Amino acid sequence: MKSIRVAAAIIRKEDKILAAQRGYGEFKDGWEFPGGKLEPGETGAQACVREIQEELRVTIGNLSHLCTVEHDYETFHLSMECFLCEILDGTINDTEHENLRWLDSGHLWDVEWLPADIKVVEALEKRLSS
Repeated sequence: MKSIRVAAAIIRKEDKILAAQRGYGEFKDGWEFPGGKLEPGETGAQACVREIQEELRVTIGNLSHLCTVEHDYETFHLSMECFLCEILDGTINDTEHENLRWLDSGHLWDVEWLPADIKVVEALEKRLSS
C-alpha cells in the first residue's frame, strides 16, 4: 500500500481553531486541518509552514507538535504530522478550499471531519482540557 506523508496546521486564533473544507478530489466536502505533502528532504514543520503560505497566503509560526496520526484509507496509508501554530503575518486568502470556519473549542464537532482528522480533533481536545 502506498504511504503518503503530510503535515497539517492546527491554526489557533484566540480560542478558535481553523477548519478547512476540501474543494476537490476523493474527499471533497470533508473537513480537515490545512496542510499538505512533504517534499523530499523537508521536515514536517517546514512542510507545514510552506503549505500554509501556498494555500492560505499567511505566515505561521510558534509551531508545537501535537501528534502524528497514522491512518489507513482504502487506497493508501496516511502519516500526518500535526502542529499547533498561529498566524504571524498576513490575512487569510484561501486558494484551495471550498470553505473555512473558525471553530471554538466547544464546537469542534460541528463539521464532518475526515477520518484521519478525527484523531487530530481527539488529540486536540485532550491537549485543551489538560
